[in-house]
Amino acid sequence: MKNHETLYFKIAKIIEDQIHNETLSLGDKLPSVRSAQKLYNVSLNTIKQAYLELESRSLIESRPKTGYYVSKSSQRTTALPTIASIDNHEKENTPEDLIDKVFSTINKSDVTQFALGLPGKNFLPVAKLNKGIINAVRNRGDAGTAYEPVQGSEELRRAIAKWALVMEGKITEDDLVITSGAMHAMYNALMAVTSPGDSVAVESPAYFGILQAIKALGLKAVEIPTHPLYGLDLDALKKVLPEIKACCLVTNFNNPMGFQMPDENKQELVRLITQYNIPLIEDDIYGNLYFGSERPKPCKFYDEAGLVLWIGSVSKTLAPGYRVGWIAPGKFKDKIIRQKLVQTVCNSSLYSDVIADFLEHGRYDHHLRTFRNKLYANYLQINRAVESYFPDNTKIAQPKGGFMLWLELDERISTTELYNTAIAHKISFAPGRIFSQYNQYNNCMRLTYVLEWNERVDSDLEKLGRIIKNSI
Repeated sequence: MKNHETLYFKIAKIIEDQIHNETLSLGDKLPSVRSAQKLYNVSLNTIKQAYLELESRSLIESRPKTGYYVSKSSQRTTALPTIASIDNHEKENTPEDLIDKVFSTINKSDVTQFALGLPGKNFLPVAKLNKGIINAVRNRGDAGTAYEPVQGSEELRRAIAKWALVMEGKITEDDLVITSGAMHAMYNALMAVTSPGDSVAVESPAYFGILQAIKALGLKAVEIPTHPLYGLDLDALKKVLPEIKACCLVTNFNNPMGFQMPDENKQELVRLITQYNIPLIEDDIYGNLYFGSERPKPCKFYDEAGLVLWIGSVSKTLAPGYRVGWIAPGKFKDKIIRQKLVQTVCNSSLYSDVIADFLEHGRYDHHLRTFRNKLYANYLQINRAVESYFPDNTKIAQPKGGFMLWLELDERISTTELYNTAIAHKISFAPGRIFSQYNQYNNCMRLTYVLEWNERVDSDLEKLGRIIKNSI
């Protein structure tokens, strides 16, 4: 370990101890980066790294233009969810019917929607998007009826490449292919790097859409245990690498657990897949929804061999119904473009123009800042409500961004059975069983907090807490 790394861990540990022994209390302001530099007699970069380390563990939080503060999460008394040992023999009760049941509530306005990761209207810049559509129609001679290139609108690809500052110039418009949302990119990536019968490594718990895609393509999912804060167990992955053909992972604000894989783990992951020549499909659709001070790097940033297929979209942040996503497929680009030609030929040129314009003129960054602030406020609200209303032995994940809160309840509870009672009270959540191909996570649930926070939402969480308590 380098000297400055040792130093920043030391400083982070000092501040962590001050928080835990309450020398620093909830809401206290930390010294500015420059003040702390003088205080500890180290470089600015060392202090920044120490603060980032504390922020990544939710002990402190940054507030725009005012500095760093001791966060609410530092005072948490609830335990984190346990790391599951994967029981790959239990395949009863396949979750498809349960997934259908959860998705059937998608348009029911009388149901409080904690189940699905769809941003409420109050999160989206609807008026600006309407204006963007009018401008796009006006500026195009064909009213959006013409085909665009199979690879996707050059203007949109250029705008995405310029906007993706997290890649530090490693992505150009030529590296990108526009897709019909992130799931279309996921299907194409899986098709490009596997053949039916192959095995694909996924996190466990995993987003059910990824599990369903793997199954639909005749592939086998290999579930790898994950830590609720740090993500994929790399040692467990290493053991199965000789047997698998691809990895399919959500490394930033994973769905459903919300963890952010540390940079050093991402670098090690890329080193491993490069060593074994195994493609990594990286779903990074939540990467811009961070609670900390900066956008975390994707694995793609560390990829030199073209083995990481990096996926993004605006479906979770701007316009779910536009179905605009993208993939930087590395050395699999030509194969992806050929597949897209056979499937959809091209995307809607009109929506490409609207999104390109949004990215090009800074409006998307402005919108994301507002979006993140609302999300973080909602996360604090839902965390408080769960701590207040749910049983004391509820284990709560600690997301660093994204939409999702993963809960582990008393082991006697079946959230599949609980769902029927909750939906009778017009409350929908995602039962834990749908996040594995095996009969696991039956006492877990995922709640989304990307909805307008009001008295009804708070009241329904209180009601859900009562339903859980009554079921024990």
